Parts: sequence; structure tokens; C-alpha cells
Amino acid sequence: MAAVFGAVIGLALGLLGAGGSILAVPALVYGVGQPLHTAIPTSLAVVALSSLGAVLPRQRRSAVRWPVALVFGAAGIPATFAGASLGKLFPQRWLLLAFAALMVVVAVRMVRGGDNHSGACRTHQGGINWRTCLPKSVLAGASVGLLTGLLGVGGGFIIVPALSLLLGLGAQQAVATSLVVVLINSVSGMIAHVGTADTIDFPVLLLFAGTALVISVMAARWSTKLNPATVRRWFAFVVLAVAAFVAAAAVINPSVVG
Repeated sequence: MAAVFGAVIGLALGLLGAGGSILAVPALVYGVGQPLHTAIPTSLAVVALSSLGAVLPRQRRSAVRWPVALVFGAAGIPATFAGASLGKLFPQRWLLLAFAALMVVVAVRMVRGGDNHSGACRTHQGGINWRTCLPKSVLAGASVGLLTGLLGVGGGFIIVPALSLLLGLGAQQAVATSLVVVLINSVSGMIAHVGTADTIDFPVLLLFAGTALVISVMAARWSTKLNPATVRRWFAFVVLAVAAFVAAAAVINPSVVG
């Protein structure tokens, strides 16, 4: 079961540069039976490895806009620690309900989709002047980091549209750059949750992460051959279905989250 879920996570990250972690936490809680406080750091480890695999192919590395990725990532690091601390103040049932609401927002954003090639930082020559969007990039990076620490999500579903809307990056540039930011956020999130490391089921983690890593590398190679809008739309339907299940389970049987 963990291998199946890992394949789905890797597929999402490899094709979209986003969405893997939005399914990883529910999969670990309801599919594998882990309590939420264990599922969050496990999810972050899986997503970190998957995003690394998805960015490794040469065409992906060449599409990364490194200054943008580093700005987003650096802004998110302190916010992940704040999110992890904040998460300890709320019952796990309410965190899962918040997670379900976030999944609905993600799904709607994916259905609406679209690329914006005239973002606020787009130059007349078609390049990207990332310095002019530094304040917005820092704010977006911090927001993603907060969600990473609080809910165990890498934040690619926010990063990809932000890169497109704020900076005007094309689809492949936004996806590749997002993967680097997701990697940075996931690693900092794992460090923020280091106190729960002794609860991690490492055989599950290795099986989940190993499958996700292999599939993400393969999916990254396929991504340029598929229609991004179609992939986003179908993935959005999956996310909506999982969101409905998570919300219902959190209300009807909250004891399952530990």
C-alpha cells in the first residue's frame, strides 16, 4: 500500500512540480494508519526525496531559475519552524479539517490553471527581473514555509502559480524552480519536526520514499510530452475526492489520527 501511495506522490511531483505532499499526509494517516504527528515529518521526507528526483533530469535543471528558488526557499526556512510550533497548539482533528480545506483550494486553483507569460517581473525582452519582485517573493516564500511547518506540505501548489503570476515564468520554468523550493522547504520542515523523529516508521518511509523517488524521475522525463492542463485537471479531481474523505473522516472518526 505504501508503494502505491508513493507512486502517486512521485507522479504528481514529477509532472506538476506540486501536489505530492497534499496527498502524502492523508495517505500516511488513512492508508498506512500513522498518527498525524508522525505522518507530517514522514511526508516531508518523502516529498524532499521525490522533488530531488524530479529536478535531476538535465532538462529540468536547466529550466530552474536559481535566484528565484533561493529567495523563496530562504524566506520559507524560518517560517517552517514557526508553523511547526503553531501546529502543536491545535488538536489534530482541526488540523486535518484545515488540511481538507486547503486541498479544496488547491484543486480549484489547478482546475483554473493556465500560464501567465506577462507577470509583474517580466521584462520587455521576455526575461525575468526577479529583483523587482523581491518583496512579493519573500512574502510568498514565507507563506509556503508556514504551511510546510504547520501541515507538512511542500507548497508547490502555491509556488507554481506564484512563479507564473508574479514573475511570468513559463510552465516548465515554474515547475522546475518550484521543485527546488519544495526541496528546501521539506528539509527545513523535517528539521523543525526533529522532536518527533523517534516515532517515524523507517521501513514505511523507505518504501514510500523509494517508490516516489523512482516514479518522480520517470515522470519528470514524460512531463514535456503531456498536456499540462489535462494533467492538472485530472489531478484536481483526485485531490477533491481525497479532501472530501479527509474531512468526513476527521468529523466522523477523529480518533484515527492519534
